[in-house]
Amino acid sequence: MPTTTIALAGLIALLVLLPTRRLYLAGLGRNGLLAYYVVVWLLGVAVAAYPAPARFLVPFLLIAYLAPFVTLREGLGRLLGRPPGDLPPRRSPPGGRPPRGPTEPRRPVKNVTPPDQREP
Repeated sequence: MPTTTIALAGLIALLVLLPTRRLYLAGLGRNGLLAYYVVVWLLGVAVAAYPAPARFLVPFLLIAYLAPFVTLREGLGRLLGRPPGDLPPRRSPPGGRPPRGPTEPRRPVKNVTPPDQREP
């Protein structure tokens, strides 16, 4: 095997580690992480090695690479104007580490009813 091919496969392997790490922090299991890593790495190597199918594989590769960085919960919270603390806590990733992001408890509801209308 030429040295260039080995270097290219290694570079693609390092690039695929970024979204795989993001999925790990989101709490995806070991088998899912391995499957994701292998599929995206194989797509990347196929696009790099064979330019003919690249026309069809590049859109799949882009979606598979960028999807872990798109967070639905935080994105919807930003669209709806909610502060980050209002989202329910995420489950912790494998290994027992606490989840990343805001983990503060919700503030208690403030009673704003005037004193003359409150129930005894």
